[in-house]
Amino acid sequence: MSVATAEHVGPWTVDEVLALPEDTHHRIELVGGALVMTPNPGVPHQRASLRLAALLLDAVEAAQAPVEVLEAVNVVIPDGLLIPDIAVVDADAAMAAGLTIDAHDVLIAIEIASPSTRVTDRKMKPALYAAAGIPHYWRLELEPAPRLYLGHLERGAYTDRLVQAGETTAVTEPFPLDIDPARLIRR
Repeated sequence: MSVATAEHVGPWTVDEVLALPEDTHHRIELVGGALVMTPNPGVPHQRASLRLAALLLDAVEAAQAPVEVLEAVNVVIPDGLLIPDIAVVDADAAMAAGLTIDAHDVLIAIEIASPSTRVTDRKMKPALYAAAGIPHYWRLELEPAPRLYLGHLERGAYTDRLVQAGETTAVTEPFPLDIDPARLIRR
């Protein structure tokens, strides 16, 4: 933790978090004025993230969808700032963006659960993304076997559909996507 964070008094703001020096060892998010720090993800997480982002990009291009696939982008939500592992955002908003993307421009927020983020990704983040009105929240869990929870926002909460290894997503919105979660960990 830097001296800047150790000496800070009171609740944090989005602007204060964005002004912090870059931290190459942690992701720093903001929830309710408090910093949430997690270690940078490991190799299995990064491998799955890269592969999922590539498959999403292929699907977006095939559908000619007006969206952009971004990894680890700052998303401003009503209660702070989150950094989803992958975000699918409105293409015009992405072109105009600087350091952040507004939650209302995010179509899908995707988290890849790691040992250090599993509880946050299962409990806290779905509630925060839902409160921000993000239409889709997907969570990829790698252990004990890859599985993808596809959440669709309905009446203020996500309704999940589980896709396990050996099955395919068969997603039609916001664009067609048909992948087996097992592809995300194998060569």
